[in-house]
Amino acid sequence: MEVIKNLHSYMAYVVLAVLVFAVVNALMGWLGKKDFTMHKDLRISLFALILSHIQLLVGLLLYFVSANGLKAIQTLGMGGLNAPARLLALEHPFINIIALALITIGWSRHKKFMESDRKFKTISIFYGLGLLLILSRIPWGQWFN
Repeated sequence: MEVIKNLHSYMAYVVLAVLVFAVVNALMGWLGKKDFTMHKDLRISLFALILSHIQLLVGLLLYFVSANGLKAIQTLGMGGLNAPARLLALEHPFINIIALALITIGWSRHKKFMESDRKFKTISIFYGLGLLLILSRIPWGQWFN
């Protein structure tokens, strides 16, 4: 289980960096009125989508095998969780699933548009909202403890 925890923790840095890169790229493309290219822009967005989903799968695996996930809720009940335990057992997974849903919606919606500015705008908004949600629920004080 320690291997899964470390994978989830270290991979988070990569996922965050790629998501930030995808959002910044989309914002620069949108505000800079650039053409959306399959070679660069599509690949950056797709790479962020794929890495985010892999991170989610590793996180879900960790949630079901870790004492800090589902087992904490089963053992202590919802009322027995203190703030740090609630963050790990409930808030972090729930908000991150919503964030991944937003990122996935952004990916799906951008494909419906032919205009570059609409593609960039869609990715900027949905990936950006997903990124903000992820950043809001990272257990900063417990990371690598």
